[in-house]
Amino acid sequence: MAIIEVHNLTKRFGQVNALEDINFKIESGDIVALVGPNGSGKSTLAKLIVGLDTPTSGTIHIHHEPPTKPGVPRVGYVPQHFALDRTLPMTVFEFLHLSLPGTFSRSVEESIVTSALTRVGIAGLQSNILGTLSGGQLQRVLIARVLLQPHDILVLDEPSASIDVGGEEELYSILQKLNKEDGTTLIIISHELDFVFRFATQVICVNRRLMCRGIPKEVLTKDLLESLYGSHTAHYHHDPNCDHHHHQ
Repeated sequence: MAIIEVHNLTKRFGQVNALEDINFKIESGDIVALVGPNGSGKSTLAKLIVGLDTPTSGTIHIHHEPPTKPGVPRVGYVPQHFALDRTLPMTVFEFLHLSLPGTFSRSVEESIVTSALTRVGIAGLQSNILGTLSGGQLQRVLIARVLLQPHDILVLDEPSASIDVGGEEELYSILQKLNKEDGTTLIIISHELDFVFRFATQVICVNRRLMCRGIPKEVLTKDLLESLYGSHTAHYHHDPNCDHHHHQ
């Protein structure tokens, strides 16, 4: 069943088309990789899906309703950059407490926060000061914040950008587990083609226009990758029987 439907979507900034005549559907429970070169409109598309911006023309529907309509299934969003004053003496618990959907007793609040932190693998950090966290730890806190409220869809803009290779692998495993346990539909902007081939069930490739969509190993051809990223990515034309890691 399609949870997101995009029809003839165009987004214009001034005289420039950031996105032009985009059409696709996303099925409930998919792990979708949103890929394309820098400046291709990926983050713009993500913000339109989340409801942070509106199309110039065309439509986006989530369960047949616009993303901005009250009562539409909640779409969680984890941005690539989070403005954080690292001198602010706020703990992880205090930060997450601000996003709790209602007022509860202290013990219930601690239980809810601990549960969310446990799911993202950082249960012991709730007393840590937010500004002392590593990039990877902060990214997990932001995902935990989304988990505090009901959600059908989670959109993440390059979640592994500030994480080392080992942490990146663990992060994608956590997201895959959320997808399996909750049935959460994931839309992940990524430049990491390892992730695309190993974790994504679908790929949507944009470069202002829709370049391809489908199963990664079927639609991400050598010629397409070269046209998008240049010849240095030619080795990413993927053998579905291959289980080793590629590195750029």
